[in-house]
Amino acid sequence: MQYKIQNGVVELSGQPILKQIDFEINDNSKIAVVGRNGCGKTTLLKLISGEYSIVKKDSDKESFIAVSGNVSIGFLSQMTFEDDNRTLLEEVRSAYREILDLKEKVYIAENKMRESGDENDIKEYTNLLDTLTNLGGFYFEKEYEAAIKKFGFSEEEKHRKLYEFSGGQRTKIAFLKLLLSKPDILLLDEPTNHLDIESVQWLEEYLKNYKKAFVVVSHDRMFLDNVATTVYEIENGKTHKYVGNYTRFAELKKERRALQLKEYEAQQKEIERLEDLVDRFRYKATKAAMAQSKIKQLEKMELVDAPEREDLSVFHFDLTPIDIGVKDVLSVKDLKIGYDSVLSTVSLEMKRGDKVGIIGGNGLGKSTFIKTLVGETTKLGGEIKFGPRVSVGYFDQQMAQYSTIDTILDDYMKAYPALTPFEARCDLGAFLFTGEDVFKTVNMLSGGERVRLALCKIFKKRPNFLILDEPTNHMDIASKEALEEMLQNFEGTLLFVSHDRYFIKEISNSLLNFTENGVEFYGYGYQQYLEKQKTAKPVLNDALQKPKEKKAYTTPLKEKAKKEKAIKKCEEKIAKLEEELALIESELSKEENISNYVKLGELNTRQAEIEEELLITMEEWENLFG
Repeated sequence: MQYKIQNGVVELSGQPILKQIDFEINDNSKIAVVGRNGCGKTTLLKLISGEYSIVKKDSDKESFIAVSGNVSIGFLSQMTFEDDNRTLLEEVRSAYREILDLKEKVYIAENKMRESGDENDIKEYTNLLDTLTNLGGFYFEKEYEAAIKKFGFSEEEKHRKLYEFSGGQRTKIAFLKLLLSKPDILLLDEPTNHLDIESVQWLEEYLKNYKKAFVVVSHDRMFLDNVATTVYEIENGKTHKYVGNYTRFAELKKERRALQLKEYEAQQKEIERLEDLVDRFRYKATKAAMAQSKIKQLEKMELVDAPEREDLSVFHFDLTPIDIGVKDVLSVKDLKIGYDSVLSTVSLEMKRGDKVGIIGGNGLGKSTFIKTLVGETTKLGGEIKFGPRVSVGYFDQQMAQYSTIDTILDDYMKAYPALTPFEARCDLGAFLFTGEDVFKTVNMLSGGERVRLALCKIFKKRPNFLILDEPTNHMDIASKEALEEMLQNFEGTLLFVSHDRYFIKEISNSLLNFTENGVEFYGYGYQQYLEKQKTAKPVLNDALQKPKEKKAYTTPLKEKAKKEKAIKKCEEKIAKLEEELALIESELSKEENISNYVKLGELNTRQAEIEEELLITMEEWENLFG
């Protein structure tokens, strides 16, 4: 264990945000934190990073944060540049200061060994070389070069000064440095936001191979499925732990709630039965002893709580177009898009009912294409032709930044002045603006709330052609799923930009991919795109594959010492696993756990995990003697 929170409470401005946090990070933890917007996910990361502290509360259960040893914790909000005159490359290489210093020591030790031939000098050199190898000293340059490229920085930009980059680019550089600095606990808050699909895929591979621990907050379901092995959900201020990725978490959560409800209902029936017996026989002399025993049974009973009310609130709206329109919706021929120069050339034919997703690298023209279609940007050449009776509903990702001192209700009624306040409030209620919420000013809203307000205005028109640019940014998973269902059932035509692969897979039936070599069209959607990616030359793992380096010097004595060290490590691990297994078996036999099916399920799951790990470790131990 590196880090542990027990019964943690966090308050902001005197209001409890997190009420009961139990959280543990081990050496190789791959943890996802999920929950509705506003539940406290980022607050938890700030607690782990040390920015927030827990509040001591009167409770039978002790509250504390325990940290094992000198653990380094990396969080993006803490990343700053020491010198803005450094180049991007120099800043990224500074993440490898330990390796760079060690390489210099190895170089000096190698020259000393060659000159003297002394046994002590040889030993010092081989020890330093081993340390350098274990730290990744023979592949780190390839690692950061691949990372810089995957994050969309060109060869020329590598040598630009930090002060020359925009705020968004500086954030990406800081994020890149944080990843490559490899802290013991890496904290990531929505790391896939504003990354294109190729960058996200690189990040997934990087995290899968990350040798230390990370905790990630994300609403990207495919990303969480690919990187997480443990999920903590924050619900009603409390944490619930699940072993597995996001899909497994969703399954286990349903099972947990169903089991808890079943146990609660069964116990309530039993309580009712016992209380009925007590009421009937309490005052009958021949049955008084039996009644007293039932009273004692009730007093000793450990009550099962009813499942807490789950926040299932999501927005919904009737998206049926007022006019379904004609068959031919959009024709784009050799459309040249860009500003001072051409970014991309696009050709596309869309028929009624088509749902086309747009993906691709940043800066290649995805949003520019959308803006050109709706007339916000002038085309540089080519042809755009909309079919007759096409009504467009356009969502721009910048709408989340929309700001005004008007209340939500006034702002909405300005867009639809013919509505009565009651009608307007009904529409807003469908997008979760209920009660007094409608009197908040737009300036007070979060990014996700502003997106909901913008979608409410657009969907009210009930257009037959929706053009959406990153509609799911700022949305939590439940909101994304609600929007997915609405768009899947939408009878009109849809063209949308997104970096969310799960959303793309669920919605689109064809795909436009903007690349440096042009725009590719996939008529069979995301699956066809994936199949082509698989057949292409794999590049994602290049930076993570460590080439086998021939050591400059080795001896049988040294190999024997390495083997003995590996055997000892296996034996220590086996002893630790057997000790943990004995503890679980002890817990399973305890009387208070025998009827606690939730606890039994957790213990049985952990028992199976340990037994499997123990089997693998024992096989490794046996192979060392082979």
